[in-house]
Amino acid sequence: MKFSIVIATYKRAPLLKDTLASLAQLQPHEPWEVIVVDNNSPDDTRAVVEAAAATFPAPLRYAFEREQGRSAALNCGFALATGEIIVTTDDDVRVEPDWLTRIERGLADHPCDYIGGRVTPLWESPRVPRWFPPTTGLLWAVVALLDYGPTAVPFGNRPPLGVNMAIRRGALERVGGFDPRVGRKAGTLLGQEVREWCMRARAAGLAGYYVPDVVVRHLIPRDRLTKRYFRRWFYWRGISRAMLYAQSGLDMEKPEVRALDARLVPHVAGVPRYLFRTAVGALKDSVRARLRRDYSTAFERELWLWMFAGIIRQRWKDRTIATRLTEAA
Repeated sequence: MKFSIVIATYKRAPLLKDTLASLAQLQPHEPWEVIVVDNNSPDDTRAVVEAAAATFPAPLRYAFEREQGRSAALNCGFALATGEIIVTTDDDVRVEPDWLTRIERGLADHPCDYIGGRVTPLWESPRVPRWFPPTTGLLWAVVALLDYGPTAVPFGNRPPLGVNMAIRRGALERVGGFDPRVGRKAGTLLGQEVREWCMRARAAGLAGYYVPDVVVRHLIPRDRLTKRYFRRWFYWRGISRAMLYAQSGLDMEKPEVRALDARLVPHVAGVPRYLFRTAVGALKDSVRARLRRDYSTAFERELWLWMFAGIIRQRWKDRTIATRLTEAA
C-alpha cells in the first residue's frame, strides 16, 4: 500500500459523507486506502462509512476510538494504516483528483520526511467579516487556513496544518504519534498537537517542507466567523502553549524559536514576567488601533490578550496542582 489517508471524526456524519465523496474522485497511480476513525460519535457515522465503502474505489475502513480527542483518534488510525505514506486530513475537506499524486511528488522532490500544503477556504456563508484578513496571517490559523506563498520552503517557525499533511511511515515510527495532552478534545479548543509533533521531529533530525501545489479546500462554518469564537480559540491557544511550557520549557509566544530555562527567568504567579510587559504593550496597541479606526489590528492585538488569559489560567492551575502534591508529600 502506498498511501493511507487517516481521518478523525466526531459527530459530523453529513460533512463526512461529502468528504468521502470527494476522496472517491482521487486517481492516484499507486494503491491507497482510507481509514475513518470514529471518536465516540453519537450519530450515524458508522453507517455513512459502511455505505460509502460499498462503492468506494479503494479500501475504506471504519475504526472506533473510545479515548476522546483528535490525537487519540489519529494515533488509532496510524496503528491501522498500512501505507508507506500516511496522510492526515479532516472530515470537512474537498480535494482534487491528483492530490495524492502531488503529495508523492512533493516528498520525492524535496529532501524531507513530511510535507504540508496549502489550505484554502470553502465558505459556508458568502459573507466574510470585514475584520477577517483576505491574505494569510495570524487569524487564518483560527479556521485552519494556510498559505505560505507560491514557493516550496522548509518548515521553520511555522508548522503545517494537520488537515493537509503527509508523513513517511519511517518518520512516524521514529517520532511517534500525536500527543493527546495538547490535541483537540470535545468541549475544548486545544490544538498544539501538530506543532508539538514537528518539534519532536526536528529534534530527531527529521525535516519537513511546505509544498504549495498540495492543496485542500476546507469548509469554514459560518458560526466560526464570529469574534466570540476567535476569542475562545485564542484563550485555548494560551492554555495549550502553557501546557507545552510546563512539559518542555518552550517559549509560549514562539515555541519553535526558543526554549526557556525556568530557573533563570523571573516569574509572577508561574508566568514569565516578560509576558506581562508584552500584555501591557498589546493592550496599548489595541486601544491606539481602535482610536484610529484600524479595527482589524485592534482585534488582533485584543486576541493576544485572550491568549494571555489562557496562559494565566493554566499556569495558575499548574501551580495549584504542584502545591497540593508538595503538601501531600
